[in-house]
Amino acid sequence: MSDRANHRVAYFNGNIVPEREVVLPFRDRGFKYGDAAFDMTRTFEGRPFKLKEHVERFYRSLRYLRIDPGLSPAEMVAVSEEVLERNAHFLTPDTDYWLGQRVSRGVDAVGDEGWDHTGPNVIVECVPLPLKARARLFRDGIDIIVPPTRRTAPEALSPRAKTHNYLNLILADLEAKAQDKEAWSVLLDAQGHLAEGIGSNIFIVRDGAVVTPHARWVLPGISRESVIELCGELGIACDEADLDLYDAATADEIFMTSTSLCICPVRSIGGRMLPGPLPGPVTRRLGEAYARLVDCDFVAQYLKHLA
Repeated sequence: MSDRANHRVAYFNGNIVPEREVVLPFRDRGFKYGDAAFDMTRTFEGRPFKLKEHVERFYRSLRYLRIDPGLSPAEMVAVSEEVLERNAHFLTPDTDYWLGQRVSRGVDAVGDEGWDHTGPNVIVECVPLPLKARARLFRDGIDIIVPPTRRTAPEALSPRAKTHNYLNLILADLEAKAQDKEAWSVLLDAQGHLAEGIGSNIFIVRDGAVVTPHARWVLPGISRESVIELCGELGIACDEADLDLYDAATADEIFMTSTSLCICPVRSIGGRMLPGPLPGPVTRRLGEAYARLVDCDFVAQYLKHLA
């Protein structure tokens, strides 16, 4: 295959092929049961952000699920860098990628289907970030709805593993969007504390200090960890705590972190508007520090996509 194909390519079980050739048997356990793990980082002007850290988290998820992808973490990093390089020519100054790794346990084969490969299916992909679709969030802020469905408890399935089984989060998000189709959901945990949304972590600011839910109850995002580190560098008090809706209702600022958004201010939660400017002073300060960390003005990158 040409190094500069005219369509995006992906890694699939040892080969780099056009995306349309990445086809899984219908008896793949990732499709049947959500029996798979994945991780995603993003690029900033084509540069992957903390790829090694994302892959390390990915392999923790795989160990938790007892899936062996047949590649070492270092090999997965190298494959990911190659897939990104093979797709880099599609990027423009106004676009960036999600860069993702996915591994399923493999195929529940009957034995007479004729499939050559029934072991773990390994995929590495690039997909354009939804910069235009999410641009308004940096102008208007995120509206959060807390749905009735609770986050799966660690005693049932650890939220620290990033698996393909997202139904708990998806059903909760549907409940939130039934109230407001533009809203983002943040689930409560089984004890009634704020947990997380789909691929996003929540932070509350009060009296200049930053607080976020305990890592045990959420998927600890790499962006979340980066913000906690930035708080230390900037001298901003930051802690993990059990947070409930009272804490959200009395917050000075709320912001969300995610791979794609980095840091994005929240405008309201449960229909209650947050006080003060948007973003608030602490959110703005952390966002500016994050932009320096990644050497990219990600807020401007989003805002340029507004009509």
